Amino acid sequence: MVVKTRLGLVFAIAAYLSLAASSAGYPQNAADTKKDLAAQLDQVCAQAAASDDRASVTVGVVSGGSLMWTKSYGYADMEKKTPATRETVYRIGSITKQFTALMLLQLVRDGKVRLSDPVEKYFPEINKVKGRYAGAPPITLIQLATHTAGLAREPDHTDKYLKGPVSDWEKVLIGALDETSYAFEPGTQFSYSNIGYAILGAALSRAAGQPYTDYVPARIFKPLGMADTAFEPNDRIRTRIARGYLIQNGKLDWEMADREHQGRGYKVPNGAIYTTVDDLSKFLTFELGGGPESVLDKQSLEQNFKRIITTGPDATSGYGLGFTLERNNDLVLIGHDGAVAGYQASAFVNRKSKTGVVIFRNATIRGDKFDSEKLMLSLFDKMAQPY
Repeated sequence: MVVKTRLGLVFAIAAYLSLAASSAGYPQNAADTKKDLAAQLDQVCAQAAASDDRASVTVGVVSGGSLMWTKSYGYADMEKKTPATRETVYRIGSITKQFTALMLLQLVRDGKVRLSDPVEKYFPEINKVKGRYAGAPPITLIQLATHTAGLAREPDHTDKYLKGPVSDWEKVLIGALDETSYAFEPGTQFSYSNIGYAILGAALSRAAGQPYTDYVPARIFKPLGMADTAFEPNDRIRTRIARGYLIQNGKLDWEMADREHQGRGYKVPNGAIYTTVDDLSKFLTFELGGGPESVLDKQSLEQNFKRIITTGPDATSGYGLGFTLERNNDLVLIGHDGAVAGYQASAFVNRKSKTGVVIFRNATIRGDKFDSEKLMLSLFDKMAQPY
């Protein structure tokens, strides 16, 4: 009798607490929790997008090994009033460098290269670069991958080498080397170099015995299930590509972005990828340890994320082999930003919480009030809150 009375009391208290929680508006199950979180994510993103509602913003949040939430705001094409959706294709600029770095890690795993190999072993054209420091050893693959090779950011007269189809990118690169120089002594400091990553892609292509633009789709895009990802417009994605806009002093320009769909010269291993929020989220899931290991085994992946080569004096940012590290208080993010004419992108993960965020925008605007970094931090903060 005492046991029954106590059980009855327990059930009564549980029922009361459940009713009270429901009345207070607290979620009662996983579905309610997810719905509540989605509403909060939407509120944060909608407010950020409204700060400058020209063009579009597409956001994705990765958790639990998949894209758990995504939404688009604004127009993929402002003239036609075509709304952006999760199927909209964007350019991601320098996030491409993470895929080139992954190619390097794969070739190391396969025994085809070593990180410390001199670049000239595979790509002797590197010796056309001007101003090599007397007595300095040849630059290495890892120096290119970590921006410590001392190369200038771009060649002189850069515009000459930003033309030409993807199929000619290596030819354009070799032509640009005559107008490329060393800015610093190799190995002495971080110096971000777009042409350095193009050289890395060319060297890796030679080592693999396969064109860069064939290798990466076959060995990275396909096994990750990134079917809507490519280095140039194709029949699958062409009609879904968001129109890119440059806006400055109130003037709207889409011609430059449209023109660059025909090719960006040597800027392929350092910035040519087109993709969707679903596809890039698959890459983030991979970075969070979601495999498949055929792309790269977990041990090699873990080891690489410990390879922080350089950091700033305040230790809030750094660069590893193909990735940026950003620290905001206790939040540590790994990933990359990207920008090309008419497009911006950010994709970062927090490996501790196994969450990630993707942000796309089809506009580069002088004085843009849309703050991608602030939105990124707000979304990670929301994902960290208990529900």
